[in-house]
Amino acid sequence: MSRFTPPSLAPDVATIDLPTLRQQLLTLFCEVAYREGEFTLTSGQKSNYYINSKQVTLHPWGGLAVGRVLLSMLPEDAVAVSGLTLGADPLVTATSVVAAYEGRSLTALIVRKEAKGHGTQAFIEGPTLPPDSPVVVLEDVVTTGQSALKAVERLTAAGYRVNHIISLVDRQEGGSELYAEKGLQFQAIFSIPDLRQRWSELQR
Repeated sequence: MSRFTPPSLAPDVATIDLPTLRQQLLTLFCEVAYREGEFTLTSGQKSNYYINSKQVTLHPWGGLAVGRVLLSMLPEDAVAVSGLTLGADPLVTATSVVAAYEGRSLTALIVRKEAKGHGTQAFIEGPTLPPDSPVVVLEDVVTTGQSALKAVERLTAAGYRVNHIISLVDRQEGGSELYAEKGLQFQAIFSIPDLRQRWSELQR
């Protein structure tokens, strides 16, 4: 079995219970996305570990698992999920598609880092929703929290109501504190201690 079809997830990912799915998703993160060593992050900071979440979110079973878990964490009044490109793109798509299979209408919106240079020159891609529509911002990995906050600001400027941010992983480096200061509710599926513990177990 190749590393791109690891034993931690299987075709029954669409039907297994959420607690089991979450544990399998954690194992998948440690198998294909989490690495320890010496790394330089996008911010220029040095780190002794690195998480490439796209190895999970673009994995055939990983994307479905992420969509199911994120959907279960959304507030009931949410009508859309959104996030800053590129990390959030597979998250909002997977969550929207999973919601459709469960009979729930959940629009996917993508927030550009820069306004489109032609056409409408929009910052936000996707269907236009009524003013004050409740939107949840999704993020793959939260470090300082700035990326998701930029998405919140763009969506708010467009007239939407954003009170929640949900991340796959919280690096616990100031993001949650920043969101609290801004009055935003924040949840993460996993924290760095979760990944480190499971990664260590898999190395034995």
